[in-house]
Amino acid sequence: VEAGHGDLGMIVKNDVIIAVSYSGNTKEIIPILDFVKRIGIKLIGITGNKNSKLAKYSDILLEAKVDKEAEPDNVVPTSSSTAALAIGDALAITLMNIKNFDRHDFASFHPRGELGKKLLKVKNLMHKGQQVPSVQQDTPMTQVLKEMTEKQLGVTCVVDMNGRLEGIITDGDLRRRMQDFGKDVFNKTAKECMTPKPLAVDKEALATEALNIMESNKITSLLIQNKEGKIEGIIHLHDLWRTEMF
Repeated sequence: VEAGHGDLGMIVKNDVIIAVSYSGNTKEIIPILDFVKRIGIKLIGITGNKNSKLAKYSDILLEAKVDKEAEPDNVVPTSSSTAALAIGDALAITLMNIKNFDRHDFASFHPRGELGKKLLKVKNLMHKGQQVPSVQQDTPMTQVLKEMTEKQLGVTCVVDMNGRLEGIITDGDLRRRMQDFGKDVFNKTAKECMTPKPLAVDKEALATEALNIMESNKITSLLIQNKEGKIEGIIHLHDLWRTEMF
């Protein structure tokens, strides 16, 4: 209805219109068909009547004829509307495959609601910059403990001179090293106490993927690493819980 009151102005020549009408002669659609043909827009028609005006005007006709509606009087659109929806879904999925539209694209265009939560990316939740606890390999453990305490994430990453990830030290690592070395642990360096090759993900990973990794490996923090091996951030289990994604 609104199309006939000005909304047709949004349509440009390279657009494609999908028109749905079971009878193919719906009075609201007929004036639009004349406009579509006049400016040369491609039309995909979904109808149950291949002899209708919609069928004749369509560049591509998708027939959605059903033998009978689901309700007893065969009047209310039920089976026919379901058939049209199924065809619409098939078109959408086909276009997604052609354009390689994946869940990352979906996340960009659907940031809210329950779907949006499930499609949040790590980069939207991670701690970055000065918030990331980080020490170099030759840092004394006294300074490592200070860094972990100040950043309050129960962990610090260990990097080389170029900022590339070499290892991680967690609260659990600290307790285990104290059992191994006693008070002498504070005479050690980060390299001597770290766990090498820690788990890490790219910032474009979905938050749900990060959560699965953390739960599968029974860890509470996950590092964010770029292709050059440098640390870009860190995400904590509490950051994921706050999203209420599960």
